Amino acid sequence: MKFHRNILDIDVAQESERIEKAIRETVLRRFKRRGVVIGVSGGIDSSVVLALAVRALGANRVTAFTLPEKESSGDSEQLAIELTQQYGVELFKEDLTDMLTAAKCYVNRDAAVRHLFPDYDPDEHGIKITLPGDLLEKSSLNVFSLVIIDKSGNERSRLMPPKTFLEIVAASNFKQRSRMMTLYYHAEKRNYAVIGTANKDEHMQGFFVKYGDGGVDLQPIQHLFKTQVFQLAAHVSVPQSIIDRIPTTDTYSAGSSQEEFFYRLPFDLMDPIWYGLENDIPAEDVAEAFDLTPQQVENVYRELRQKIRTTAYLRAVPAALSSPA
Repeated sequence: MKFHRNILDIDVAQESERIEKAIRETVLRRFKRRGVVIGVSGGIDSSVVLALAVRALGANRVTAFTLPEKESSGDSEQLAIELTQQYGVELFKEDLTDMLTAAKCYVNRDAAVRHLFPDYDPDEHGIKITLPGDLLEKSSLNVFSLVIIDKSGNERSRLMPPKTFLEIVAASNFKQRSRMMTLYYHAEKRNYAVIGTANKDEHMQGFFVKYGDGGVDLQPIQHLFKTQVFQLAAHVSVPQSIIDRIPTTDTYSAGSSQEEFFYRLPFDLMDPIWYGLENDIPAEDVAEAFDLTPQQVENVYRELRQKIRTTAYLRAVPAALSSPA
């Protein structure tokens, strides 16, 4: 098959039915759980998974939770309300601010931020983490920058040394792990399973927190590229307000898009190029389809290989020894 721009188009009705069947068989027969709990963020992935779970199990076997903390976007909660009302799913809210404060999430992160910006004040500044947006133009190392933004919108940005980056991420990851602990509490008291929302881009490139959003019982869309998740969204009637929302991390107080924070390319370009990499399609063929140069495609190929390789430990099962001889 000749490579083309729409190489990732899927039969959405067939794929939806296949996923719904897998959810039913996994939850009810294999795990013998009564239903599923899901954390909803107002994003496309959790919305599609909720819709598929309702189609598979019925709204009465799906319970949704919005899990904000003091730095969460208010849009996330409002979109979660719109979503669950549309599908007739009961929605609960668990504010995690107190839990994260007790775990020193904010204080440890803020101390790391002040390594670069000694005047940083969480009441006066928002923060976000970004990667260079010039992936097509040059192959470069993934060196993250820390950006702080004051209330007037003035930005300052500095490259982060590895120590500072690791300290900020380690503290911030309490957010995802606290959300998952909360979901398991509510799942276990109902005899439910926790259903995950990771797509292929997140899982294979390591855009998740181990034993946080990655610690679930089943991942029904983990095999789908983000662009394919958007295709399913239209089929299962996800609200247009959610489909139109720019994918965001909703982890840092200033907010940032997933492209800005991690992926460096829009999904409708990155995903088909990734398909080209997986299927050994020459860079020249992919470049022709997107009016790029072969070198630009090779830059993306190299970036994807690096991310998949360096995040393999996130996808690994716990290492263990076999029985003694």
